[in-house]
Amino acid sequence: MNSNKIKVAVIGAGAMGSHHARVLSKIPEVDLVAISDLNLWRAQLAAWKANTTPVRNYQDVFSRAEAVVISVPTPLHYQVGKEALEHGLHCLIEKPLASSLDEARKLLALSQEKNLVLQVGHIERFNPAVLEAVKHIHEPRFITVERLGPYDPRMSHIGVVLDLMIHDLDILLTLVGSEVESIEALGAHILSDYEDIANVRVRFKTGCIANLTASRISLAKSRKLRLFQKEGYISLDYGNSDLKIYKKKSATIKSLKDIEILRPKLSSTEPLKSEHLHWINCIRNHVKPWPSAERGIEALKLAFQISEELERYRDNPQDSRSFIPDWAKDVARIAGVVGKNAIKE
Repeated sequence: MNSNKIKVAVIGAGAMGSHHARVLSKIPEVDLVAISDLNLWRAQLAAWKANTTPVRNYQDVFSRAEAVVISVPTPLHYQVGKEALEHGLHCLIEKPLASSLDEARKLLALSQEKNLVLQVGHIERFNPAVLEAVKHIHEPRFITVERLGPYDPRMSHIGVVLDLMIHDLDILLTLVGSEVESIEALGAHILSDYEDIANVRVRFKTGCIANLTASRISLAKSRKLRLFQKEGYISLDYGNSDLKIYKKKSATIKSLKDIEILRPKLSSTEPLKSEHLHWINCIRNHVKPWPSAERGIEALKLAFQISEELERYRDNPQDSRSFIPDWAKDVARIAGVVGKNAIKE
């Protein structure tokens, strides 16, 4: 065994936890010492695939590891994260960081007190298309985002905003770099007790406007972002790691020949591996991760503000707003869920 390796354990052997174990087991800088799950059979299956040790009780991995990946249901993030930090372990906690802002802030304070790295699992930051796109984005004016996919009963304990849209809220706050001025939101509860589809408009103090749609009732997956700025237009496909940049060649556009289309060469590294490598580097060099707990809290705060607006208007429908697309208006008429309100300072 190489003593220079970071000893890592994975807590939670569900779909995402198993992916974490698979990728970590192939990183030379990591010694994957265990994967834990209350369902020991599931832990054994994931451990067999990752060539590590299965453990039933997560507390049993604390003495074996220097760092842990926490991939348990969101309501357990705070409890497990708190115990891991108290035992002096660096943490990578899947998004969202916690079930409440208070819990998230307590995790941040504890990591700072213990001088430990606390990274949030906002994996889209490490999508090759995103890593390249941030180099070309300057003062965006309008952004549209859609994240659509099929329903997953495992995530029925939270709404689509905390489940899916939070990825895009994190990216959005990173790209725009401005405080939020107001939000408008519409959503519908269809398959669960929480919103399963949501359409949100976010207005930033810089004047930038973002229109986001998230759905977990779609049969086909779609994860796309389109960004407009003074010098051009950027089209990003998360799912296919594809990026196109459109720029004007001259002040006056007379034909398509006056438009330059760039397709930068993107990294072929799996986003989850890039996420792990970044985390390990932060642990080794004692630096704050890019998807830090502070950034995770910012995204969580905006997600809760949106969720509160959706819930507030669930039983008090109003007329549809002009920003809402036709398909969303139909959902609103069926479900009676429309919301609009400025964020209070």
